[in-house]
Amino acid sequence: MTDHVVRTLTDDELRASQDLFRATLHVKPLTDDQWPSVRASLQPARSLGVHEVDSGALIGTARSFDSAITVPGGGDVPLGAVTSVGVRADCTRRGVLTELMHAQLREFADRGLVAAGLHASESAIYGRFGYGIATRARDYTVDVRRAKVRQDAPAGGRVNIENLDSAMERWAAAYPAMATRPGMLARPDEWWAGLRSHLAREEGPVTAVTHEGTGGVDGFAVYSVDRPRPGSATLNLIEMQAAGPEAFCGVWRYLLSVDLVHEVTASVRPLDDPLELLLTDPRAVSTTGQFDDLWVRLVDVPAALAMRTYDGEPVVLEVTDPVLPGNEGCYRLGPDGAVRTDQPAELQLSVDTLAMIHLGAWRPSQLVDTGRVRETAPGAAERADRLLSTATPPWCGTFF
Repeated sequence: MTDHVVRTLTDDELRASQDLFRATLHVKPLTDDQWPSVRASLQPARSLGVHEVDSGALIGTARSFDSAITVPGGGDVPLGAVTSVGVRADCTRRGVLTELMHAQLREFADRGLVAAGLHASESAIYGRFGYGIATRARDYTVDVRRAKVRQDAPAGGRVNIENLDSAMERWAAAYPAMATRPGMLARPDEWWAGLRSHLAREEGPVTAVTHEGTGGVDGFAVYSVDRPRPGSATLNLIEMQAAGPEAFCGVWRYLLSVDLVHEVTASVRPLDDPLELLLTDPRAVSTTGQFDDLWVRLVDVPAALAMRTYDGEPVVLEVTDPVLPGNEGCYRLGPDGAVRTDQPAELQLSVDTLAMIHLGAWRPSQLVDTGRVRETAPGAAERADRLLSTATPPWCGTFF
């Protein structure tokens, strides 16, 4: 019998859970002024807490919100977006996090969620719970003085500066048409409330811009500007989405034209973001980091495999899952779909590794070469490479 218990938190416990999480990040507790905007970002009955049996003290927490993730082929599957995970510093290494993560996964499974996703603050933790790196991203900076848009770059539409609150209402309505890349998430009302809360904490003013094409809103961005000294300013791109080339190029034309700005920083952008190709001098863009983005956990492996498309010769995978053993077994993937099978396995892998290839972030042959996948039939990894490949690298683009 453990000395702690995991349960869903009541509404009057949510602020304490958020303060506990903030403490694990070495951040001050919420103020009374901050709490209402943070509370608006929390979905009901989606926060878990771990309490000591004897004292009743809250010692661990995790929350989520219901979303969906785009998969290859353009469909989407229900996903629990996991965030605010933390254990009180004097209670770590007692199995608290393990019980918390297992309880959350069981709750997701009971509610019919097919996957879970999170952004990992520590990359060594979540693999043991079945999460794998499913999307990657990069940061880059742009030297505005060298960044001239090519004359043959796509053009069309108009960019307008808007009031942030009214702009976000229009963005929320337009965003689903932009979330077409594998790995992108649906954004419920609580996510947009969380973005408002985040922007309210920016030290300086933020600016919202909207791109409108012939069909209406098809792109948007929000940014702040730092001026560390006179004559030097950096535009920090906080959020940007675009439904197509005209919107992408139109927003960037605007960003590169803002007066007094000498540098633009863009964070957590797709690996294949084509900004360099729009410029007369591609070296005006410098990649400053490349890293893991969204970690995905397949909660219902049969459903997850069945809900994406495949192109190529069939292959049989054998999946192991010590946390949710109902996922274990062999699956035949092919152009006609994915089904359980009694055929012998050609590739063997764990559920966290399966998440790494599910959206196309990694080739199965790469993972064979590094020992994460075992090939039991010659040529199976190459067939799986073709079968699971995607036209563009998966990208999440939604922080939470």
